[in-house]
Amino acid sequence: MSKIKKVELLAPAGSQEKLETAILYGADAVYMGSGSLSLRTQAASFELQQLQQAVAYAKRYQVKAYLAVNLFARQSDLPELETHLRAMNQIKPDGLIVADPGVLSMARRLCPDVPLHISTQASVTNAETCRFWYEQGVRRIILARELSIREIRTIRSDIPDDLELEVFVHGAMCMAWSGRCLLSNLLTGRDANHGECAQPCRWSWQLTEAQHQDHPLLLEQDQQGSYLLSSRDLCMIEHLPELIDAGIGSFKIEGRTKSSFYTATVVKAYREALNAYYADAGSYQFDPAWYDDLNK
Repeated sequence: MSKIKKVELLAPAGSQEKLETAILYGADAVYMGSGSLSLRTQAASFELQQLQQAVAYAKRYQVKAYLAVNLFARQSDLPELETHLRAMNQIKPDGLIVADPGVLSMARRLCPDVPLHISTQASVTNAETCRFWYEQGVRRIILARELSIREIRTIRSDIPDDLELEVFVHGAMCMAWSGRCLLSNLLTGRDANHGECAQPCRWSWQLTEAQHQDHPLLLEQDQQGSYLLSSRDLCMIEHLPELIDAGIGSFKIEGRTKSSFYTATVVKAYREALNAYYADAGSYQFDPAWYDDLNK
């Protein structure tokens, strides 16, 4: 096992405290962002000066730090993007997570030494698309969340060896394809693709038929009502050996807006599971205690 490159455990860092918590509990890497450029609200992001300090802190502990710049940019975003990307030459993150081809083009021009990762927002679902991004200088693909393990394994077998694959293994799932949702824009005026999603899919909804508006159909989920639009949260801790066997290089945990307690609990559980697997893969057994901790 010592000759096998181990899977990276990648944790969310929505603040300095959460970054330090993720590192303390065993993350190999963290990802963070700055304002609406990273699809998270200001409450879960860093100013540029804070980013520089955060990246330096991670590197002090030999933990990689990736910065998300994965919005689909509008023309009005470009000046801020240029300032942000130029700053990457001083911040020196281990990777930039991008989705928009224009943002990728700007990054290649303005901070050419920073590795590029393609965001799950880009909806990469096949090997041909992986190879396209590889030809643009990308060295990691964060695959679309809609893929099965079998599909991931097939993609891995048909792409260059040095093109890394990353997948989400835990956290909230958007009900829209690869997170491209306009529901928040429609109902609240808050743009999900600029980090302001109000998560209306998680509200309690009623289903009504056009001719019977006074008799809504409730599909009960719990005592609080029905959640017709909200996807079930992702939890793949029972399937880590299958994911490793599929050739994934990085396991990503969702949750930059969640609490430090969430960060500690989830990172700890996945760290213990991965350590147990790499200690003796042949006799590895899933420990139900990990799942119990996650359910808290």
